[in-house]
Amino acid sequence: MNWLMIIEREMNVNTLKSVYFIGAGGIGMSALVRYFLSKGKNVGGYDRTPSELTEKLIEEGAAIHYEDSSDQIPASFRDASSTLVVYTPAIPETHKEFTYFRENGFEIQKRSQVLGMLTRAGKGLCVAGTHGKTTTSTMTAHLLHQSHVGCNAFLGGISKNYGTNLLLSDTSEYVVIEADEFDRSFHWLSPYISVVTATDADHLDIYGTKEAYLESFRHYTSLIRPGGALIMRKGIELQPDLQEGVQLYTYSKEEGDFHAENIRIGSGEIFFDYISPLGNIDDIQLGVPIAINIENGVAAMALAQMSGVTNEEIKEGMKTFRGVDRRFDFKIKNDKVVFLSDYAHHPSEIRQSILSMRALYRDKKLTAVFQPHLYTRTRDFYQDFADSLSLLDEVILVDIYPAREKPIPGVSSRLIYDNLRPGIEKSMCSKEEILDVLRNKNIEVLITLGAGDIENYVPQICELLNKQ
Repeated sequence: MNWLMIIEREMNVNTLKSVYFIGAGGIGMSALVRYFLSKGKNVGGYDRTPSELTEKLIEEGAAIHYEDSSDQIPASFRDASSTLVVYTPAIPETHKEFTYFRENGFEIQKRSQVLGMLTRAGKGLCVAGTHGKTTTSTMTAHLLHQSHVGCNAFLGGISKNYGTNLLLSDTSEYVVIEADEFDRSFHWLSPYISVVTATDADHLDIYGTKEAYLESFRHYTSLIRPGGALIMRKGIELQPDLQEGVQLYTYSKEEGDFHAENIRIGSGEIFFDYISPLGNIDDIQLGVPIAINIENGVAAMALAQMSGVTNEEIKEGMKTFRGVDRRFDFKIKNDKVVFLSDYAHHPSEIRQSILSMRALYRDKKLTAVFQPHLYTRTRDFYQDFADSLSLLDEVILVDIYPAREKPIPGVSSRLIYDNLRPGIEKSMCSKEEILDVLRNKNIEVLITLGAGDIENYVPQICELLNKQ
């Protein structure tokens, strides 16, 4: 298998020398940056702001800058006959460098189009869904990578086992990919086997209606290749449209073709028996012992079993899985205080995160700092956010992280604040005030929630809590 030859053929150029990324620092884009670097290509690009990830990419050999100007594009990326331009759909049409490449005849591909080429070159194990994608796909990649099967993986988070979001194999035909529904990106993929974890409405700024969102998932299922399979979470709202020769399975925590039985939670550990039409496995131990990972683990094990990973390899892989940065990521865990960083930014994700912490720390006070992500998501789901956050003992709300959006009149964190349940401890502050607010509180269990830049404050929060 030579993925680079596939990409070069589909580009219709003789020689691919350079790859330029617009939005290089995105977690999904950075895996492709690393892939092309590993193949010895000249790699560079633009990102809006410096980050720990962009600095690592620069150290690894990528030429990345932070000013949107066509003058900043190095000469080595100005040959349209040998340069592939890859962009993220979050980039606006008015972006100056994007405009330069469009007007000068460059081959331009979305990130998802390049991932689609990779799924056509191998056997794509794709994980789609409103939430759970990153943990399930990273868990799947770990199960395969540490087994005799091996895999290639382009992940939407940094694996704590490997310190990267890219895994490569010279021998495996499997490629694990997180199938992103934003901007209908997953429609470029050609999955061999796919998991769909959830279809709770999201990205309504793109889709407009819940019905259009569900239709997008239906179309995605029609792309699964004959001979492959769909593993769908039992009970989700989805009417799949499968090609002839595609098998349909269901899974969940306690029901479906693949599920868990004899679940044992205690002393900070979780064990269960895995039930599967391909063979049961007793006494699975979760490396990251939180309740939601039972269901994520069932889906990952189903993918691994169907790819030829042995039962003993699965058991060892589940035990040694260390999780994903910012996905239920314990930063402090001792007798005095617990601090967790979680990327959860959809009401359903937040609810699952809080319920998982409740199960682990039943007698502790739960406090969360939540940074809403996007004005449109806040506008569309503020009541759902309030309902989920009301499961906490205390909520600290910070300003909305706008990402790609402009402010919407009347939409702020106040919408969520005003709809929290009566009697809950609640406050609002700017992100710059987080440390001052926390300094005056008696914290038992703290969670930071959100997909924005709240993560930048995690090291300082750790320092503050350790001093207290």
